[in-house]
Amino acid sequence: MHHFVEIDGALHAEDVPLTALAEAVGTPTYVYSTATLTRHYGLLRDAVDANRDALGDALIAFAVKANANLSVLATLARLGCGADTVSEGEIRRALAAGVPADRIIFSGVGKTDAELTFAVNAGVRQINVESSAELDRLVAVAAGLGATPEIAVRVNPKIGAGGHARITTGGEGDKFGVPVEEAMALYARASASPHVTPVGLACHIGSQITTLEPLEAAFRTLRQMTERLRAEGHAVTRLDLGGGLGVPYHSRTDLPSIEAYVAMASRVLDGLKVEAAFEPGRLLAANAGVLLSRVIQVNERGDGRRFLVLDAGMNDLMRPALYDAFHDLVPVRPREGEPRLYDLVGPICESTDIFARDRMLPPMQASDLVTFMGAGAYGAVLASEYNSRPLVAEVLVDGDRWAVVRARPTYDEMWAREPRADWLHPGSGAEI
Repeated sequence: MHHFVEIDGALHAEDVPLTALAEAVGTPTYVYSTATLTRHYGLLRDAVDANRDALGDALIAFAVKANANLSVLATLARLGCGADTVSEGEIRRALAAGVPADRIIFSGVGKTDAELTFAVNAGVRQINVESSAELDRLVAVAAGLGATPEIAVRVNPKIGAGGHARITTGGEGDKFGVPVEEAMALYARASASPHVTPVGLACHIGSQITTLEPLEAAFRTLRQMTERLRAEGHAVTRLDLGGGLGVPYHSRTDLPSIEAYVAMASRVLDGLKVEAAFEPGRLLAANAGVLLSRVIQVNERGDGRRFLVLDAGMNDLMRPALYDAFHDLVPVRPREGEPRLYDLVGPICESTDIFARDRMLPPMQASDLVTFMGAGAYGAVLASEYNSRPLVAEVLVDGDRWAVVRARPTYDEMWAREPRADWLHPGSGAEI
């Protein structure tokens, strides 16, 4: 469910007409709904709380990589949401948005010593260690700081899942985590160190997972490992279950519900007496955002192919080019007439700047406004200024009020970030 609905013949974000936002802010622009973020977090929180006996005082830690906008993070932080981070920058963003350090998890396969130092000094909840080499470096960092950070070992259960090969993270050939037996040995080694405090295990097997079976298999692996580690005398008090539950990009109705997902986790962990953590990103943010765009023109070919040329490009919404991802395109104010087939393309000088082929839409004309639905996750965070196009703007809506939460830069602001080398300034003597 989301809060982008048609009112009086035009699409609104909650109570704000998208036509008004396009007029005030321009296009392309991401628009986020506070009501949708709040509802999705509430559904997950309620389901988790209803299974407290099995999941403990479970942490919901939003995956910052899905949507790093400070106002989005602050909205979730006010609801009590934590943060799953994969860089020092994401930790800093979470802290700046009001997420307490003890509700921040630091994941990632390539943490630098500087990032580990920052995380330890910040007092994050736990650091998810992903390799033997990383454990060695963290032990050295912690020893130098006189600290004993709490850690979890990220397991690669050889269970890959996800909506695309490029978003699968738990398969045998994926770079994330360590195999089960190696993780067992790594946990034992960490337990013997005076410089780190192992508290649990973690896994994340992929994104946009549309069935519960692979998730359940991964969770059962964590349970079995927990029982083995405890039998060997090691304390295991937390299990980080990752994220990855799919959302209905194709308006699907057969996806597992949040309630079913949490109930499955509860069933697997029942009686284990651990504190669970969930790391949703897409689940909370995808349907809470749209990308608002305007039609530049319609190009018609002699062979009958019709290109709908938009002012949003792959630099604004990378997912279709990167993952072959699907997003519904909805006219803000649909025209009457017989639907037609269109290829949806952007203005970028790349053959991959194609959002979709053969989409059936109402008649479209230059200047019409359209929205890419389900664009609140992995949208703006992947945007760039390729082709020297200003970075896409972002707006947050709350009822009938709205705010620009990341402004579109001017060209002068873009150039100001690139100071010329001294010898290239006019009058420097370098002229030919």
